[in-house]
Amino acid sequence: MSAKILVIEDNDLNRKLFNAILESGHYDHISAADAEEGLKLAKEHHPDLILMDIQLPGMDGLTATRHLKEDPVLKNIPVIALTAYAMPEDKEKALSAGCDGYISKPVDVQTLLERVSFYLEKAGKETG
Repeated sequence: MSAKILVIEDNDLNRKLFNAILESGHYDHISAADAEEGLKLAKEHHPDLILMDIQLPGMDGLTATRHLKEDPVLKNIPVIALTAYAMPEDKEKALSAGCDGYISKPVDVQTLLERVSFYLEKAGKETG
């Protein structure tokens, strides 16, 4: 059984791109266009990993990550931050909010698949 990845990304094109990349890596995936929907899907589906856009409408990705990490059932799900901001302080903000990793956009296909595999293996989950 392949790992299930939750993609939380408000940009339709980016969301489709990430889903296509995950499919190429043979991962199951579900997606949400905002943090509120993403938190709901995380509670329903208990994904093995979450790709979290930081710039989301309404609740931002850092706040959503804090909510995930405060939930005893969801706190161990690895969260990889996705952001167009690539400054060192942006990475620090993501990590201090509870993100396990950080990928800047635009994403490189191979890098994304390698990071997903790395964090799934680190969490003891099967990779695609």
